[in-house]
Amino acid sequence: MAFSVRKPILPAAVIALALLSGCAADPQPLALAPNVDLDRYAGRWYVIANIPYFAENGNVGSYFDVSFQPGGGLKDVYNAHAKDFSAKPSSFTMGGYVVPGTGNARWRETPFWPLYLSYLILYVDPDYRTALVGYPGRGYGWILARDPVIDDSTYESLLKRLRDQGYDISLFRRVPQTPGQIGNPGFQ
Repeated sequence: MAFSVRKPILPAAVIALALLSGCAADPQPLALAPNVDLDRYAGRWYVIANIPYFAENGNVGSYFDVSFQPGGGLKDVYNAHAKDFSAKPSSFTMGGYVVPGTGNARWRETPFWPLYLSYLILYVDPDYRTALVGYPGRGYGWILARDPVIDDSTYESLLKRLRDQGYDISLFRRVPQTPGQIGNPGFQ
């Protein structure tokens, strides 16, 4: 009698691709924010804009709750509604740690072992009201704020910081944080 074993090719390929995307040679590494104060960084961050990818594409009202655990771990809980504010909110949690010697600006997060992703804090304003988070290779990026809506001049200044870091800012889409923003130009 012969047995057939089906191997999970697709999940393994997705994991390998995710791991390799952060390892590609980056001609100009991203500059990290100096000396991030983790106590001030902790809390809720609304996703003002991002480079949409499959897990966040089309979501509205999205935000992250960041907390730091005893022993040096971190917890990053993402919450959002799919396409409409009346949709039941969904969430997923990533655990991880702050990489030593990086001024607290480089984190390694995981949705499940053995996959770890980079969370790079590129900028946080002096009052910890806005922040920019990047990813090696510039394929992903986030504009975050403590409030769900920011003024246009602040948004444009954050986009300029991303452009100065080598990001193609045309890839960023604003995330609707109010029902009236859904369907507006520049929004997901």
